[in-house]
Amino acid sequence: MRVTKAQAEQNRAHIVATAARLFRERGYDGVGVADLMAAAGFTHGGFYKHFRSKADLMAEASASGLSQTAARTEGLDPAEFVERYVSREHRDGRGDGCTIAALGGDAARQPADIKTEFAAGIENLLTALQPQSDTPGDADQRAARTMVIDMLAHSVGAVMLSRACPDGSPLADEILDACRKEILASLAHHNSEQPAVRSPET
Repeated sequence: MRVTKAQAEQNRAHIVATAARLFRERGYDGVGVADLMAAAGFTHGGFYKHFRSKADLMAEASASGLSQTAARTEGLDPAEFVERYVSREHRDGRGDGCTIAALGGDAARQPADIKTEFAAGIENLLTALQPQSDTPGDADQRAARTMVIDMLAHSVGAVMLSRACPDGSPLADEILDACRKEILASLAHHNSEQPAVRSPET
């Protein structure tokens, strides 16, 4: 039975989504093409109808996962993001969590095309998290961007360190609790230093 173009596109998207989840759970080297295709419900041989290589799929799955993370962040202020991100639920839900925290270490050892996808994904996430300044200007934007970069790096590091500990380890929870508290305190301090918004004159 011949597969239509629309069905082929749906199959490809399903493979990418499955790969993004499995890569987050097991790492790029932790899942082979055969296992990945089986998890997606297809045969091994069908892989090369959609992708030239596993590396191509790795790049596309990374881009997809990073886009999902940015989309889930839309509408959250930095403090809300930290509360959700630096949490036990996120740490324990590796397959459905942030691609940066799950694969950032792996990406550092991958080819340039995967690093490029990560750089673009990180940039999109920073943009989604950066508060809009009431007093726009180069200095204000730089300060806001610096704050968001620090917050994101601290949050990602907290989740990665916690995951590196044994499941159920008291240290794993302690890392999350300590980092979440410090990040939120840093955000509160930053916000307290911002000029108050003036009401428009009537």
